Amino acid sequence: MFRGTRLVATLAILGGLFSPMVNANVETSRLRLFHTHTGERIDVVFKRGGEYVPEAIAELETFLADFRNGERRPFDPALFDLLAELNTSVGRQDAEFHVISAYRSPETNDFLRRTRKGVAEKSLHLEAQAIDIRLPGTNTQRLRDAALALGKGGVGYYRRSNFIHVDTGRVRRW
Repeated sequence: MFRGTRLVATLAILGGLFSPMVNANVETSRLRLFHTHTGERIDVVFKRGGEYVPEAIAELETFLADFRNGERRPFDPALFDLLAELNTSVGRQDAEFHVISAYRSPETNDFLRRTRKGVAEKSLHLEAQAIDIRLPGTNTQRLRDAALALGKGGVGYYRRSNFIHVDTGRVRRW
């Protein structure tokens, strides 16, 4: 009986010693973002071991809220996966994306439609399924080509404004 208890205790101690090594090998997905309108930054691991981290998703949703009025909406987490894959595909693992536009409230989208060209009435920004970005140090045309190669949603290229749009809608380009 004493031997069995000692063996269980030893295994428990060894399990505790080795579990951090096992956890260190769990695949993680990380995003580093800089919001060009607010000057804020976020650096967050949003997925660990194939599972989304709820607190991290909430932080991202707050960060990507409509900066004009603070309104927020739950994001399609596949958009975060898309950004992480895009970062990796251009060889810039964990580089910091610059965010130009993310979630837009209906009021903001209406305002932009009245004051700018090319803003869609039914934009996926309204559904928290789209983001406009650039990646300093990476040519925007190369970023667009990498996004298109992923084949995971819409990709818009705005050469003059130096950013791309990616979304989790149907695959298309403009």
